[in-house]
Amino acid sequence: MPCRHHGPGATPFFSEPRSPEIRWADLNSGDDLSGRESAPVPVGFLPLHLRPDTLGQTAGAGRFRPRRGRPGSPASASASAGAVVFDLSEEAPDKVLHRLYGSFERLKSNGDTIAFQIQSSLRLIVAGGDGTASWLLGVVSDLKLSRPPPIATVPLGTGNNLPFSFGWGKKNPATDQKAVKSFLGQVKKAREMNIDSWHIIMRMRAPHEGPCDPIAPLDLPQSLHAFHRVGGSDSLNMEGYHTFRGGFWNYFSMGMDAQVSYEFHSQRKRNPEKFKNQLTNQSTYAKLGLKQGWFAPSLAHPSSRNIAQLAKVQIMKRPGGQWEELEIPHSIRSIVCLNLPSFSGGLNPWGTPGTRKIQERNLTAPFVDDGLIEVVGFRDAWHGLVLLAPNGHGTRLAQAHRIRFEFHKGAAEHTFMRIDGEPWKQPLPHDDDTVVVEISHLHQVTMLASEPCKSKSVSDPSSLIMCRRAQDDDDDERNSLEDEDEWEEGRKKFGAAETFKLRDDRRG
Repeated sequence: MPCRHHGPGATPFFSEPRSPEIRWADLNSGDDLSGRESAPVPVGFLPLHLRPDTLGQTAGAGRFRPRRGRPGSPASASASAGAVVFDLSEEAPDKVLHRLYGSFERLKSNGDTIAFQIQSSLRLIVAGGDGTASWLLGVVSDLKLSRPPPIATVPLGTGNNLPFSFGWGKKNPATDQKAVKSFLGQVKKAREMNIDSWHIIMRMRAPHEGPCDPIAPLDLPQSLHAFHRVGGSDSLNMEGYHTFRGGFWNYFSMGMDAQVSYEFHSQRKRNPEKFKNQLTNQSTYAKLGLKQGWFAPSLAHPSSRNIAQLAKVQIMKRPGGQWEELEIPHSIRSIVCLNLPSFSGGLNPWGTPGTRKIQERNLTAPFVDDGLIEVVGFRDAWHGLVLLAPNGHGTRLAQAHRIRFEFHKGAAEHTFMRIDGEPWKQPLPHDDDTVVVEISHLHQVTMLASEPCKSKSVSDPSSLIMCRRAQDDDDDERNSLEDEDEWEEGRKKFGAAETFKLRDDRRG
């Protein structure tokens, strides 16, 4: 799919205030920085990528007016001295980062130690919704650096699942100077945490007639890296098929939840002035769920039928294992492939299985860096409300290293899918056509975590202790929610950048 770029991004460059200025222009020019004897090691180069539709939700949006500019214009070295804004509709972040890292390479090859120190301390901040954050995660992943910069997220969206998972909150933050300084202090002290990246490929048979792309431009996901069209020379391409690829870090979902999300996003596009308050947005979201039939099956929306009618689902539980069919209960109308412990505004669909449940079903504790994705199903919105109760969870279907959806011919004209908060309407096959979506593990990215951090890592001893305690607590409860599950029985890059190649990162 063609990529679309959104909104401005502020790019301040921070260092100690006692120093002479080190500017974006200095890095962009490739001039030697090491000759500046008084220049300290900067705290970090922090791009803030903002989208207009999320910027309007901040309490102080009317007061936030940073200077606009383009790469090469100076930015203050002091955190309080302002910033330069880059319009990402004019220049995408991959080009900005390409220029930055290209300058790092030139300087380091000349023996510039300051450039190496700046690159080593680099931390990125993404201000926006989950889709905006995932867009930048895709770009950074495609950089293929030996030391990718860790990323913090500012919650400016409606759901804000990514920020919430790593301790940055889920409410739109204040924008006064004190709040901003406090946030930057948190970023400076934040710990690094690796999380799994999930690669997704979608293949559909090329139509004999009609437009080249079977998905209308208006139906493309907002996440800019998602399902980028694979070129004819790419090894992922297959004769007679259109192939798209992308990536996600939080979740992929399909069914009724994505349908409601799609309607919400469509209305926000048509009337952005009505969606400038987070609480109002959440209320509108709930009303749309009622209207779309998420609380009860609707004859007016045949695409809301159960997942088992739409697709055959297969999973591979471990690397190198065999594909096996996953039985989906006929009541399930929404399926979520979850990497992080936050969905739909901070709820945890998988929950924490008790020790007995783990032994019976051969499950493992959910970690964000274990190479496994949790697959959860929901019958309807009432089922989703169970997540509000202690130990509440959806129908735990499986843990998998890979998962494949093969859509049945003629089951429906379309369904709805969503990646990290960005939904689209997906046409389904007719006659001999076929649509296959496959998700697999591909590398990791580094996030910045603050407290309280909901995500758990296999490399963090405290995470293991907390998981054991949660499992013990869940065993002690032994309420009806514990038995919910028994209610019914070639990859290279994410395609985040059009043409983005960088030679191997060299250490200075």
